[in-house]
Amino acid sequence: MTDGDYLIEVHEGVGAIGAADWDALLAAQAHPTPFMRHAYLHALEASESVGGDTGWQPVTLTVRSRAGGDLVAAAAAYLKMHSYGEYVFDWAWADAYRRYGVPYYPKLLVAVPFTPVPGSRLLARDAQARALLLRALGALAREAGCSSVHLLFGDEADYDAARAGGWMMRQGVQFHWHNRHDAAPEDAGPIVLPYADFGDFLAGLQRDKRKKIAQERRRVAEAGVTFETLEGERLDQAAWDFFHACYRNTYAEHHSTPYLTRDFFARMQATMDGNWVMFVASRGGRRVACSLIAVDHAEGAAFGRYWGALEWIPNVHFEACYYQPLQWCIANRFRRFEGGAQGEHKMARGLMPARTQSAHWIAEPEFARAIGSHLRQESGSIDEYLSELDDRSPFKAPTSPEGSGSEGA
Repeated sequence: MTDGDYLIEVHEGVGAIGAADWDALLAAQAHPTPFMRHAYLHALEASESVGGDTGWQPVTLTVRSRAGGDLVAAAAAYLKMHSYGEYVFDWAWADAYRRYGVPYYPKLLVAVPFTPVPGSRLLARDAQARALLLRALGALAREAGCSSVHLLFGDEADYDAARAGGWMMRQGVQFHWHNRHDAAPEDAGPIVLPYADFGDFLAGLQRDKRKKIAQERRRVAEAGVTFETLEGERLDQAAWDFFHACYRNTYAEHHSTPYLTRDFFARMQATMDGNWVMFVASRGGRRVACSLIAVDHAEGAAFGRYWGALEWIPNVHFEACYYQPLQWCIANRFRRFEGGAQGEHKMARGLMPARTQSAHWIAEPEFARAIGSHLRQESGSIDEYLSELDDRSPFKAPTSPEGSGSEGA
């Protein structure tokens, strides 16, 4: 497939692309994340977490210049035979296709599997190459008999290209924490400072939220549970083995199968060990639970990813998945902690709503019109929902009497 001065190719995964070329292109994007690195995507393929009979068939697109063969654009895409592991839910669309006797699968997905973290998806040197890549995705979808193409958790450059190409936009909501302490000294205007410690963060919350967090943390301590933070050299094979046992057990308790294999995490230890931090809970000298976050040191961002336990202990989930990571982020001066998909309960722990987006191309015109109408209605509902959530902020109002002090819990 060719287009003017460019050569467009389809590969069976990122493993066919040189890691240095891919990562150099990623580094040139506005919002690179560790999850788009060659090592991460290739680990998914090599560990058989995608491919085979998983319903995720890698089809990586590249755009190279004809003159020098330089990589000017690329996208990690997947032919999907289901809608699991995406976190932008289109089950109702698939059901509508089924009721009309029209196949919805396969569909083409541009996303990081099992990873609802916003970031650059259409890797490109310029807007022209990005637009060409988007057109190539549409052409690939037609050739493969796909009902649609879906670009999930992209960045603004991705969505600018999608809008220009006539794709439909969809809104979503996540919950993110920001490391900021709003201060308004008498002799200056408002300034924003990072939190000094976890107590400083708590002091900014409304009293009922502050007391509940303190109560949950106290109950964990009273249950005899202690935590250790593992990163760098301390994140050894034994730690990864324990994590995976917790991870598998939690899926088993929900009568489900984990997406990621043990080999995937072995590859993370070998190639991206600096991008992970583990919080391990122990009781009576025995490890009982843990959470795993991913970190982007350059961006100062952390991402809640996985949790598991070998036994249930009240409130340990909240401690492992929220309070320990937030405490770590504050101590390491990280700017943001993204809590992952969904979950209004995260607001009570200081994570605030953040709008997310996705872009969708539907091949069949009648379905495209119906879905477009649905998305316009849904967008209005999302706007109302976000407004409602903002009114329920767990933080003290800046002008309230309580906001001027640091009342104890």
